[in-house]
Amino acid sequence: MARLWLLLAALAGFSGVVLGAFAAHGLKSQLTADYLTVFHTGTHYQLLHALALFGVGLLVLQRPSRLVNWAGGLFALGILLFSGSLYLLTLSGIGALGIITPFGGLAFLGGWLCLGLAAWKLKAPDS
Repeated sequence: MARLWLLLAALAGFSGVVLGAFAAHGLKSQLTADYLTVFHTGTHYQLLHALALFGVGLLVLQRPSRLVNWAGGLFALGILLFSGSLYLLTLSGIGALGIITPFGGLAFLGGWLCLGLAAWKLKAPDS
């Protein structure tokens, strides 16, 4: 699973930078200031959770656990739902897509909760 999380982290990080640059240079004149801010929020959360996926990948190498893998899955789902819905909303102008965004936020929260529970259950390496 470590390979999957690390590959997803790389993909999310790469595409987050590309989308951020696209917004800054290609969409600046196409979107309203409000929509540009919404798009930026999507890239911000995507990049933050790309780093979280990277951490999950490294943690799975050292201390594999079901909770850590759940965290990775929820972070990936959060990127797709939260950031993806914000991108689609701003590019299409379909405001109803905003109803998807909170589900992505819940996935992010679930991922952090799983990561916290995994940390809580950690035992010292020599015990």
